[in-house]
Amino acid sequence: MPFVLKLLLVPSLIALVTLAGRRWGPSVAGWLSAFPIVSGPILLAIALEQGSDFAAVAAANTLLAVLAVLVFSVAYARMAARAGVLACLGAALLAWGLAVAVLQGVQLAPWIGFLLVAAGLLAAPRLIGQPPAPAAINAGPSRDLPWRMLAGAVLTLGVTGAASGLGPALSGLFAMFPVMSTVLVGFSHRASGAGFAVALLRGMVGGYYAFAVFCLTLALLLPGRAPGPVFLLATACALAVQLGVRGLTQARARRP
Repeated sequence: MPFVLKLLLVPSLIALVTLAGRRWGPSVAGWLSAFPIVSGPILLAIALEQGSDFAAVAAANTLLAVLAVLVFSVAYARMAARAGVLACLGAALLAWGLAVAVLQGVQLAPWIGFLLVAAGLLAAPRLIGQPPAPAAINAGPSRDLPWRMLAGAVLTLGVTGAASGLGPALSGLFAMFPVMSTVLVGFSHRASGAGFAVALLRGMVGGYYAFAVFCLTLALLLPGRAPGPVFLLATACALAVQLGVRGLTQARARRP
């Protein structure tokens, strides 16, 4: 079951988010991709393989690792206007790695980590900035879709495969490896330009509120419990927050 989650679910979700972006634009794709559709299956696989207590510690560190992904997003966005895809990805992944190196030495209660992440999410849109060019929707044929799915599968297998050797803290940080950001933003930058990529990153920020709630629920409720019901509850809480944030965003956009 964990192998099936890794091999099939994540690439399928990457494909769905890609198609949503080509239909409704980068903001919607970013909002969808920030839902725990990659880290959620990774954490579930960790819980099934390593146990609930291990996964609870991993979830607390995955929550804190949202800050590293925000660092990735800011670094990529700031490079996007003047550099190509490979240079942007290199700079962003280096920034992410440095952030993880700092965070691995930080131990915080889940509630404190949640408040710190919420503050980072509030600041992130200003730090990312506006897209450098209009973010046109690419509605062309999805020729690169199999490559996106393959990249997502390889990254996910690599992260989860290393979990048992990394321990719960580092495996939690690596569960938040920017798989969706690397695959979706990199391919979208190449296909649709820097404006689409930056708009996608800005859209992801709004989705990370739900992700933070998902991780907080797991960190607080997983110890000593069966993973299935806790993951279902965490997903329901995240979905409620995701829809609420989207509703607020749309209402704000309609204001004169």
